[in-house]
Amino acid sequence: MNKRPREDEPSSSQKRQFGAGGGYGEQEGYSEERISAQRVADHYSARSNQTLEERENSPIIHLKKLNNWIKDCMTRYNGDSDQQRRKKFSFPARLICADCYETRLDEYLREDAPFDICSCQFAMHYSWSTEARARQALANISALLRPGGTFIGTMPDANVIIKRLRESEGMEFGNSVYCITFGEEYTEKKFPASRPFGIKYKFHLEDAVDCPEWVVPFHLFKLLAEEYDLELVLMKNFHEFVHDYVQRPEFADLMRRLGPLGDGRSGQSTLSQDEWEASYLYLAFVLRKRGPPPSQRRANNPNRGKTFLAEEDIEFLSI
Repeated sequence: MNKRPREDEPSSSQKRQFGAGGGYGEQEGYSEERISAQRVADHYSARSNQTLEERENSPIIHLKKLNNWIKDCMTRYNGDSDQQRRKKFSFPARLICADCYETRLDEYLREDAPFDICSCQFAMHYSWSTEARARQALANISALLRPGGTFIGTMPDANVIIKRLRESEGMEFGNSVYCITFGEEYTEKKFPASRPFGIKYKFHLEDAVDCPEWVVPFHLFKLLAEEYDLELVLMKNFHEFVHDYVQRPEFADLMRRLGPLGDGRSGQSTLSQDEWEASYLYLAFVLRKRGPPPSQRRANNPNRGKTFLAEEDIEFLSI
Protein backbone atom coordinates (compact mmCIF):
# COMPACT_ATOMS: atom_id res chain seq x y z
CA MET A 1 0.00 0.00 0.00
CA ASN A 2 1.42 3.36 -0.99
CA LYS A 3 1.98 5.95 1.68
CA ARG A 4 -0.10 8.96 0.78
CA PRO A 5 1.58 12.34 0.44
CA ARG A 6 0.27 15.43 2.12
CA GLU A 7 -2.62 16.78 0.09
CA ASP A 8 -0.92 20.17 -0.36
CA GLU A 9 2.56 18.89 -1.20
CA PRO A 10 3.45 16.67 -4.20
CA SER A 11 6.31 14.24 -3.62
CA SER A 12 9.34 14.18 -5.90
CA SER A 13 8.20 10.85 -7.35
CA GLN A 14 4.84 12.38 -8.23
CA LYS A 15 6.57 15.28 -9.92
CA ARG A 16 8.57 12.80 -11.99
CA GLN A 17 5.46 10.80 -12.85
CA PHE A 18 3.16 13.64 -13.81
CA GLY A 19 5.62 16.40 -14.57
CA ALA A 20 6.75 19.28 -12.39
CA GLY A 21 4.39 21.55 -14.28
CA GLY A 22 1.32 19.46 -13.50
CA GLY A 23 -0.69 22.19 -11.88
CA TYR A 24 1.70 23.32 -9.15
CA GLY A 25 2.72 26.48 -10.94
CA GLU A 26 2.88 30.09 -9.85
CA GLN A 27 0.09 31.54 -7.75
CA GLU A 28 -1.04 33.59 -10.72
CA GLY A 29 -1.67 30.45 -12.78
CA TYR A 30 -3.48 28.83 -9.90
CA SER A 31 -5.72 31.89 -9.56
CA GLU A 32 -6.57 31.61 -13.24
CA GLU A 33 -7.77 28.04 -12.69
CA ARG A 34 -9.82 29.19 -9.71
CA ILE A 35 -11.46 31.73 -11.99
CA SER A 36 -12.21 29.00 -14.54
CA ALA A 37 -13.69 26.81 -11.82
CA GLN A 38 -15.87 29.71 -10.72
CA ARG A 39 -17.09 30.14 -14.31
CA VAL A 40 -18.22 26.52 -14.27
CA ALA A 41 -20.04 27.02 -10.97
CA ASP A 42 -21.63 30.26 -12.17
CA HIS A 43 -22.82 28.55 -15.36
CA TYR A 44 -24.72 25.82 -13.52
CA SER A 45 -26.00 28.20 -10.84
CA ALA A 46 -27.41 30.51 -13.49
CA ARG A 47 -29.44 27.79 -15.20
CA SER A 48 -33.09 28.33 -14.36
CA ASN A 49 -35.54 25.67 -13.25
CA GLN A 50 -37.66 24.39 -16.11
CA THR A 51 -41.13 22.97 -16.27
CA LEU A 52 -41.62 19.41 -17.48
CA GLU A 53 -42.96 20.75 -20.79
CA GLU A 54 -39.90 22.98 -21.24
CA ARG A 55 -37.55 20.10 -20.48
CA GLU A 56 -39.33 17.81 -22.94
CA ASN A 57 -38.93 20.46 -25.67
CA SER A 58 -35.16 20.57 -25.25
CA PRO A 59 -33.26 19.78 -28.47
CA ILE A 60 -31.22 17.20 -26.52
CA ILE A 61 -33.99 15.80 -24.33
CA HIS A 62 -33.20 12.19 -25.29
CA LEU A 63 -29.50 12.68 -24.63
CA LYS A 64 -30.40 14.15 -21.24
CA LYS A 65 -32.51 11.09 -20.49
CA LEU A 66 -29.70 8.80 -21.58
CA ASN A 67 -27.28 10.63 -19.31
CA ASN A 68 -29.85 10.72 -16.50
CA TRP A 69 -28.49 14.13 -15.68
CA ILE A 70 -30.32 14.80 -12.39
CA LYS A 71 -30.44 18.48 -11.31
CA ASP A 72 -32.42 20.74 -8.86
CA CYS A 73 -31.50 18.38 -6.01
CA MET A 74 -33.65 19.74 -3.16
CA THR A 75 -36.83 20.04 -5.24
CA ARG A 76 -36.45 16.54 -6.62
CA TYR A 77 -35.68 15.06 -3.22
CA ASN A 78 -38.67 16.68 -1.51
CA GLY A 79 -41.10 16.11 -4.38
CA ASP A 80 -44.53 17.72 -4.44
CA SER A 81 -46.96 17.19 -1.60
CA ASP A 82 -48.69 14.27 -3.34
CA GLN A 83 -45.39 12.56 -4.01
CA GLN A 84 -44.34 13.10 -0.42
CA ARG A 85 -47.53 11.45 0.86
CA ARG A 86 -47.02 8.51 -1.47
CA LYS A 87 -43.52 7.78 -0.19
CA LYS A 88 -43.50 4.41 1.56
CA PHE A 89 -39.89 4.74 2.57
CA SER A 90 -37.75 7.78 3.21
CA PHE A 91 -34.11 8.28 4.04
CA PRO A 92 -32.36 11.24 5.64
CA ALA A 93 -30.31 13.51 3.40
CA ARG A 94 -27.99 16.48 3.79
CA LEU A 95 -27.22 19.14 1.21
CA ILE A 96 -23.69 20.50 1.46
CA CYS A 97 -22.48 23.29 -0.81
CA ALA A 98 -18.68 23.15 -1.20
CA ASP A 99 -15.92 22.80 -3.75
CA CYS A 100 -15.06 19.18 -3.01
CA TYR A 101 -11.92 19.53 -5.15
CA GLU A 102 -10.43 22.06 -2.73
CA THR A 103 -12.19 21.39 0.59
CA ARG A 104 -11.32 18.52 2.92
CA LEU A 105 -14.53 16.69 3.67
CA ASP A 106 -13.27 13.83 5.86
CA GLU A 107 -13.29 15.76 9.12
CA TYR A 108 -16.58 17.53 8.36
CA LEU A 109 -18.36 14.25 7.58
CA ARG A 110 -16.56 12.15 10.19
CA GLU A 111 -19.78 11.25 12.04
CA ASP A 112 -21.52 10.21 8.82
CA ALA A 113 -18.71 8.14 7.27
CA PRO A 114 -17.79 5.65 6.08
CA PHE A 115 -20.10 5.45 3.08
CA ASP A 116 -20.92 2.45 0.92
CA ILE A 117 -21.08 4.36 -2.35
CA CYS A 118 -19.94 7.66 -3.85
CA SER A 119 -21.34 9.01 -7.14
CA CYS A 120 -19.88 11.80 -9.27
CA GLN A 121 -21.71 12.27 -12.57
CA PHE A 122 -20.33 14.46 -15.38
CA ALA A 123 -18.17 16.44 -12.94
CA MET A 124 -14.89 14.66 -12.14
CA HIS A 125 -13.12 16.29 -15.09
CA TYR A 126 -13.56 19.71 -13.47
CA SER A 127 -11.03 18.61 -10.84
CA TRP A 128 -8.37 17.99 -13.50
CA SER A 129 -7.47 21.66 -13.94
CA THR A 130 -4.58 21.17 -11.49
CA GLU A 131 -2.92 18.19 -9.85
CA ALA A 132 -3.76 19.60 -6.42
CA ARG A 133 -7.49 19.64 -7.21
CA ALA A 134 -7.43 16.16 -8.73
CA ARG A 135 -5.66 14.78 -5.67
CA GLN A 136 -8.05 16.48 -3.25
CA ALA A 137 -11.01 15.00 -5.10
CA LEU A 138 -9.63 11.46 -4.85
CA ALA A 139 -8.47 12.00 -1.26
CA ASN A 140 -12.00 12.98 -0.23
CA ILE A 141 -13.52 9.97 -1.95
CA SER A 142 -11.02 7.50 -0.49
CA ALA A 143 -11.20 8.93 3.02
CA LEU A 144 -15.00 8.69 3.14
CA LEU A 145 -15.55 5.31 1.46
CA ARG A 146 -15.46 2.16 3.54
CA PRO A 147 -13.05 -0.60 2.39
CA GLY A 148 -14.92 -2.45 -0.33
CA GLY A 149 -17.04 0.64 -1.02
CA THR A 150 -17.78 1.73 -4.59
CA PHE A 151 -17.12 4.96 -6.47
CA ILE A 152 -19.17 5.33 -9.67
CA GLY A 153 -18.79 8.16 -12.14
CA THR A 154 -19.01 9.49 -15.67
CA MET A 155 -16.65 11.86 -17.45
CA PRO A 156 -15.60 12.86 -20.98
CA ASP A 157 -13.63 10.20 -22.86
CA ALA A 158 -10.24 11.83 -23.52
CA ASN A 159 -9.31 9.29 -26.20
CA VAL A 160 -12.41 10.17 -28.23
CA ILE A 161 -11.96 13.92 -27.79
CA ILE A 162 -8.28 13.96 -28.79
CA LYS A 163 -8.94 11.64 -31.73
CA ARG A 164 -11.76 13.91 -32.99
CA LEU A 165 -9.52 16.96 -32.57
CA ARG A 166 -6.73 15.39 -34.60
CA GLU A 167 -9.16 14.35 -37.32
CA SER A 168 -10.54 17.88 -37.63
CA GLU A 169 -8.93 20.47 -39.89
CA GLY A 170 -8.90 23.21 -37.26
CA MET A 171 -9.18 23.48 -33.49
CA GLU A 172 -12.94 22.91 -33.35
CA PHE A 173 -15.27 20.01 -34.01
CA GLY A 174 -18.85 19.00 -33.25
CA ASN A 175 -22.33 18.74 -34.75
CA SER A 176 -25.74 20.36 -34.33
CA VAL A 177 -25.94 19.67 -30.57
CA TYR A 178 -22.37 20.07 -29.33
CA CYS A 179 -19.12 21.89 -30.09
CA ILE A 180 -15.62 21.48 -28.63
CA THR A 181 -12.99 24.17 -29.18
CA PHE A 182 -9.33 24.01 -28.17
CA GLY A 183 -7.15 27.09 -27.78
CA GLU A 184 -4.34 28.05 -30.14
CA GLU A 185 -1.77 26.79 -27.64
CA TYR A 186 -2.69 23.29 -28.77
CA THR A 187 -2.25 23.94 -32.49
CA GLU A 188 0.20 21.04 -32.83
CA LYS A 189 -2.43 18.77 -31.22
CA LYS A 190 0.18 17.14 -29.02
CA PHE A 191 -0.42 16.44 -25.33
CA PRO A 192 2.69 15.16 -23.48
CA ALA A 193 1.98 12.57 -20.80
CA SER A 194 4.32 14.48 -18.48
CA ARG A 195 1.85 17.41 -18.35
CA PRO A 196 -1.62 15.85 -18.10
CA PHE A 197 -3.29 18.55 -15.98
CA GLY A 198 -4.80 21.82 -17.12
CA ILE A 199 -5.55 20.80 -20.73
CA LYS A 200 -8.55 23.07 -21.16
CA TYR A 201 -11.13 23.27 -23.92
CA LYS A 202 -14.45 25.06 -24.38
CA PHE A 203 -17.46 22.76 -24.40
CA HIS A 204 -20.88 23.76 -25.68
CA LEU A 205 -23.80 21.34 -25.41
CA GLU A 206 -27.06 22.76 -26.73
CA ASP A 207 -29.42 23.76 -23.91
CA ALA A 208 -27.12 22.34 -21.24
CA VAL A 209 -23.44 23.33 -21.05
CA ASP A 210 -21.35 26.29 -22.19
CA CYS A 211 -18.19 26.49 -20.08
CA PRO A 212 -14.54 25.40 -19.86
CA GLU A 213 -13.72 21.74 -19.24
CA TRP A 214 -10.51 19.74 -18.89
CA VAL A 215 -9.14 16.63 -20.59
CA VAL A 216 -8.65 13.65 -18.26
CA PRO A 217 -6.29 10.98 -19.67
CA PHE A 218 -8.03 7.97 -18.16
CA HIS A 219 -4.93 5.77 -17.83
CA LEU A 220 -3.36 8.49 -15.66
CA PHE A 221 -6.60 8.96 -13.73
CA LYS A 222 -6.49 5.22 -12.97
CA LEU A 223 -2.86 5.44 -11.76
CA LEU A 224 -3.61 8.45 -9.57
CA ALA A 225 -6.68 6.75 -8.09
CA GLU A 226 -4.56 3.74 -7.16
CA GLU A 227 -2.42 5.99 -4.94
CA TYR A 228 -5.58 6.56 -2.90
CA ASP A 229 -6.42 2.85 -2.65
CA LEU A 230 -9.08 3.02 -5.39
CA GLU A 231 -8.83 0.20 -7.91
CA LEU A 232 -10.53 0.12 -11.30
CA VAL A 233 -13.45 -2.29 -11.67
CA LEU A 234 -15.03 -1.08 -14.92
CA MET A 235 -14.50 1.51 -17.63
CA LYS A 236 -16.61 1.69 -20.78
CA ASN A 237 -17.39 4.33 -23.36
CA PHE A 238 -21.11 5.19 -23.35
CA HIS A 239 -21.70 3.40 -26.66
CA GLU A 240 -20.11 0.22 -25.38
CA PHE A 241 -21.90 0.58 -22.05
CA VAL A 242 -25.33 0.95 -23.67
CA HIS A 243 -24.68 -1.92 -26.09
CA ASP A 244 -23.69 -4.28 -23.26
CA TYR A 245 -26.38 -3.43 -20.73
CA VAL A 246 -29.42 -2.89 -22.95
CA GLN A 247 -29.18 -6.59 -23.83
CA ARG A 248 -29.92 -7.55 -20.22
CA PRO A 249 -33.63 -7.75 -19.29
CA GLU A 250 -33.16 -6.22 -15.84
CA PHE A 251 -31.65 -3.08 -17.42
CA ALA A 252 -33.76 -3.01 -20.58
CA ASP A 253 -36.84 -2.20 -18.49
CA LEU A 254 -35.11 0.86 -17.06
CA MET A 255 -34.17 1.94 -20.58
CA ARG A 256 -37.79 1.64 -21.66
CA ARG A 257 -38.94 3.80 -18.76
CA LEU A 258 -36.27 6.44 -19.38
CA GLY A 259 -37.17 6.56 -23.06
CA PRO A 260 -33.90 7.28 -24.94
CA LEU A 261 -33.65 3.85 -26.56
CA GLY A 262 -37.26 3.21 -27.42
CA ASP A 263 -38.55 -0.14 -26.20
CA GLY A 264 -35.07 -1.38 -25.31
CA ARG A 265 -35.50 -4.55 -27.41
CA SER A 266 -36.03 -3.55 -31.01
CA GLY A 267 -33.04 -1.24 -30.95
CA GLN A 268 -35.15 1.64 -32.25
CA SER A 269 -33.69 4.71 -30.58
CA THR A 270 -35.43 7.99 -29.95
CA LEU A 271 -32.06 9.75 -29.95
CA SER A 272 -31.12 11.70 -33.04
CA GLN A 273 -27.90 10.72 -34.79
CA ASP A 274 -26.21 13.86 -33.47
CA GLU A 275 -27.31 13.12 -29.89
CA TRP A 276 -25.99 9.57 -30.18
CA GLU A 277 -22.71 10.94 -31.54
CA ALA A 278 -22.49 13.36 -28.60
CA SER A 279 -22.96 10.51 -26.12
CA TYR A 280 -19.82 8.92 -27.59
CA LEU A 281 -17.85 11.73 -25.93
CA TYR A 282 -18.39 10.15 -22.49
CA LEU A 283 -17.34 7.09 -20.53
CA ALA A 284 -18.56 5.43 -17.34
CA PHE A 285 -16.27 4.04 -14.66
CA VAL A 286 -16.41 2.14 -11.38
CA LEU A 287 -13.68 2.15 -8.72
CA ARG A 288 -13.56 0.13 -5.51
CA LYS A 289 -11.85 1.05 -2.24
CA ARG A 290 -9.20 -1.54 -1.40
CA GLY A 291 -9.43 -3.63 1.74
CA PRO A 292 -11.93 -6.01 3.32
CA PRO A 293 -15.30 -4.55 4.35
CA PRO A 294 -15.50 -3.77 8.08
CA SER A 295 -17.07 -6.46 10.25
CA GLN A 296 -19.33 -3.96 11.98
CA ARG A 297 -21.47 -1.20 10.58
CA ARG A 298 -20.94 2.36 11.79
CA ALA A 299 -23.10 3.69 14.57
CA ASN A 300 -26.08 5.69 13.37
CA ASN A 301 -25.57 9.43 13.58
CA PRO A 302 -28.86 10.97 14.78
CA ASN A 303 -27.99 14.26 13.06
CA ARG A 304 -27.10 12.78 9.70
CA GLY A 305 -29.94 14.44 7.79
CA LYS A 306 -33.61 15.13 7.28
CA THR A 307 -36.36 13.58 5.20
CA PHE A 308 -37.56 17.01 4.04
CA LEU A 309 -35.14 19.80 3.22
CA ALA A 310 -35.54 23.58 3.25
CA GLU A 311 -33.24 26.39 2.11
CA GLU A 312 -31.92 26.90 5.63
CA ASP A 313 -30.82 23.25 5.74
CA ILE A 314 -28.15 23.76 3.09
CA GLU A 315 -24.69 23.70 4.67
CA PHE A 316 -22.11 25.96 3.04
CA LEU A 317 -18.44 25.11 3.45
CA SER A 318 -15.56 27.44 2.62
CA ILE A 319 -11.96 26.51 1.91
